[in-house]
Amino acid sequence: MSRLPAGAPVASSVGAPVGACRRVLHLTTVHPRDDIRIFRKECVSLARAGYDVVQVVGDGQGDAVVDGVRIVDIGARPAGRLARMRRQPALALAAARRERPALVHLHDPELLPVGVALARDGLPVVYDAHEDVPRQVLTKQWIAAPLRPLVARAFEAYENRQVRRLAAVAAATPHIGERFGPIARRSVVVGNYPFTEELAPDAAAAAAAAAARERMVCYVGGLMRTRGLLTMVRAAARVPGLRLVLCGRFEDAAFEAELRSEPGWAQVDFRGQVGRAEVRDVMARARAGLVTLLPLPSYRDSLPIKMFEYMSAALPVVASDFPLWRGIVERHGCGLCVDPADAAALAAAIVRIVDDAAAVARMGAAGRAAVLSEYHWPRAEAALLALYCELLGGAAGRAP
Repeated sequence: MSRLPAGAPVASSVGAPVGACRRVLHLTTVHPRDDIRIFRKECVSLARAGYDVVQVVGDGQGDAVVDGVRIVDIGARPAGRLARMRRQPALALAAARRERPALVHLHDPELLPVGVALARDGLPVVYDAHEDVPRQVLTKQWIAAPLRPLVARAFEAYENRQVRRLAAVAAATPHIGERFGPIARRSVVVGNYPFTEELAPDAAAAAAAAAARERMVCYVGGLMRTRGLLTMVRAAARVPGLRLVLCGRFEDAAFEAELRSEPGWAQVDFRGQVGRAEVRDVMARARAGLVTLLPLPSYRDSLPIKMFEYMSAALPVVASDFPLWRGIVERHGCGLCVDPADAAALAAAIVRIVDDAAAVARMGAAGRAAVLSEYHWPRAEAALLALYCELLGGAAGRAP
């Protein structure tokens, strides 16, 4: 597992434990053990603030201690979504009770019953709402289209009912925080923002002229239709000499085959799933980062981490023309917004940036300045630590 990146937060006095070291438990049966939000940001931040942090995962890779966080593995997840949802929550609940924590922080909607059970045990439980799940359900391909609105409404009612029984919600965006505001006992926004220095260009790159960057644009993230990949590839075909670097994993073999059949695929440099060092290298050499997600309900009010990571790397962004995103991009002058379904408009925006070295330098610097002043993990970390301090007060946690 990778170590904590350069620029990660150090111990903070906000929310630091008082008295005996208090054990806090993070639960996930869906996310990987090195998930950036769960492990690298939240768990490591809490460990550095003095908490005894345990992360319970289900991946079959075994127990470990990394960056001050003790990882407890409940075993490899079964094949199939339903099998996982039947088996692993019970294992996670048993593991949580064995650890005797002072606070539990869960990260998956399927663990809500586990959270309610632990709340009945008298523990403060935090539900980390990474996404607006009911709006996500409306786009789930594995649910029959006619059933999606019904499933979304049913899940929202269920999620709201369960959250009322917990101590707090840690929301990844203001929109999610507002949704839970009237429902949860406590709703706090813990933004999923980047570390300030992890993806920053090194001194030599920062000193180089923007024209020294290659004539390429990049996209880093899940490679799926809803992320606008088809429009990106078709836009690349309209810009002679452009290289489109894609870093990520395809979840649908049929969609991958469809993209590869596009004429624009000849201009694609497909890297697959890559490590953070390679992500940093790609961003340092590109002239723009693409985050042109399609206009779906779950995306319009989201705050994609990739947009802020591009900005942290001093990389101009080309983003979907959603009101929330446009407000950020235009306020800071860090890129352009386009219709994410219009390949011609995307191609024109790419040309406006990549063929203008002054624009690359200006927009990149503006984006990085915005991250340093506003959209960075240390700011979100302070909200997380303050929430823990509020929920745990000055009392020592249970003895292990």
